[in-house]
Amino acid sequence: MRDIAAAISEAGEHSKGVGVFTPARSEKEYADILPVDFDLIPQRGDGFGERLINAADDLLHVGFESCCLINSDSPTATTDAFREAVRQLQGAGDGIVLGPSDDGGYYLIGMKKFYRHLFQEIDWSTERVFAQTLERAREIGLNVHLLPKFYDVDNGAMLRRLCEELLGANSRGAVAPATSKFLSRLITREGRERIWPAPASTIE
Repeated sequence: MRDIAAAISEAGEHSKGVGVFTPARSEKEYADILPVDFDLIPQRGDGFGERLINAADDLLHVGFESCCLINSDSPTATTDAFREAVRQLQGAGDGIVLGPSDDGGYYLIGMKKFYRHLFQEIDWSTERVFAQTLERAREIGLNVHLLPKFYDVDNGAMLRRLCEELLGANSRGAVAPATSKFLSRLITREGRERIWPAPASTIE
């Protein structure tokens, strides 16, 4: 969350970070995670789709000209991708912005107007989310601007991929520094074999 929040903060002066948090009355838990200039609003709703619907509705109703809903488990998503989303939403037209994830979902959805239908009849937490969202946009008649693809870290395979990208021999130092630091501490404490097993040797 620290790395994603930092990327959002760096996306430009025409954007504003807002943490949509849960559970209620837990604002203090985010004090050392989110930048001080972030606002906080509580999540509303029971299921994941309902919470997304309410978050978009709340943000657009308090005066934002557009909003992007961004996940909290894609730490390598870049400031450049978020800047591109902001530019698209500030332009002419009334389309939406989608940032696809490798697992068939999305890490970002952005819009200028509230479209409840974008979040309806979606099989949340499956590989069908992105395709179904595109279908809902087509049904409404919305143009869709696609951002670069990133990945969610929600299983062991993606954790190993993240470790390789951030800590491996070909790592790009400046990417997700807070996550890199956390992973290094975690591996030291838990042991590499549990968190990031070395690849098996090839015998010829």
